[in-house]
Amino acid sequence: MALKVHLVCIDDQNDFTNPNGALYVKGADENVKRIARMIERLKDKLSDITLTMDSHHKVDISHPMWFVDNNGNPPAPFTNVSLDGDQIVFVDLAGNKTPAHTRKLGAQERTVKYLKALAASKRYPHTIWPEHCLIGDEGHNIAPVISAAVHGWEEKRYAMSEVLTKGSNPWTEHFSAVKAEVPDPNDPSTQINQNFVQAAMNCDIMLWVGEALSHCLANTFRDTVENFPDPSFYGKMVILTDATSPVDFPVFHQYADAFLRDMKAKGVKTSTTTDILA
Repeated sequence: MALKVHLVCIDDQNDFTNPNGALYVKGADENVKRIARMIERLKDKLSDITLTMDSHHKVDISHPMWFVDNNGNPPAPFTNVSLDGDQIVFVDLAGNKTPAHTRKLGAQERTVKYLKALAASKRYPHTIWPEHCLIGDEGHNIAPVISAAVHGWEEKRYAMSEVLTKGSNPWTEHFSAVKAEVPDPNDPSTQINQNFVQAAMNCDIMLWVGEALSHCLANTFRDTVENFPDPSFYGKMVILTDATSPVDFPVFHQYADAFLRDMKAKGVKTSTTTDILA
């Protein structure tokens, strides 16, 4: 019986993979070419393909316009936002803190609660990103080379890829396609995607590619395997290291390195787009 091989492409969208994209991940333009060539090579072996898509509104808690300092200035991209007591503060790359508040004052209380919950999760600080993957904009689209390869697979196999969107709730960061960083109890789209977790358990091999290794791939992966009832499932997960890159800041490279180190220690495998199932 043929192996059930499930490919997961994390956020291979123009804003991440095009050098002119709003949040280009260095190396992603070459990653998507390698992924496309692999899909073509493995057309007859891939049983399922899932594409995740970061999908944001302009007004979003991780975009600059959500916050302002006391002079009305929004934070620069890659500023961290945290709390000093109940005071929202911007923290720049040098560690300097600036008092701040939400631009919409009615959002202040809920945002403070969010930042407290995020800090309690001990995963990442809250980062301000350039506006990216705005729903309906060109940057939101899947990279053309991936789209063409997936459509070729669909035609060959008479199958449909699955698309998972995430990030349209403006109140919470949503790196992971499994759940938001702080799930909203009133929004099922931010809560655990049990169907995806079940699909991961049902396949024989799950191949992981996409952007970024430091954030959306890492968090989707962690949230998937942390919901496995049996640690033996870790062994069917394979990260293709030549098809994913971290956001290009030193601290984010550290996130990516720690993620790979942690997962390998749990039995997760790594390979490349050329070696896998060769």
